[in-house]
Amino acid sequence: MNRFKGFIEWQVFGVCTAIGERMGVATSVIRRYFIYISFLTLGSPVIFYLFLAFWLNIKNYIRFSRRNPIRYM
Repeated sequence: MNRFKGFIEWQVFGVCTAIGERMGVATSVIRRYFIYISFLTLGSPVIFYLFLAFWLNIKNYIRFSRRNPIRYM
């Protein structure tokens, strides 16, 4: 169970890590507030979290792909 917990915390999407690095805040604090806000608003931040996960994935794909349209402009 601890291996699964570690995988979820560190490897799933990396949204909280990316936000923490950009803002200079510890990742654990961002995760904690995300959980609190999710309980208070009945899960609506989950949609925001999934949108950010999608955006980070697309951004990394564009940045590191061979067919980067920005590079060839």
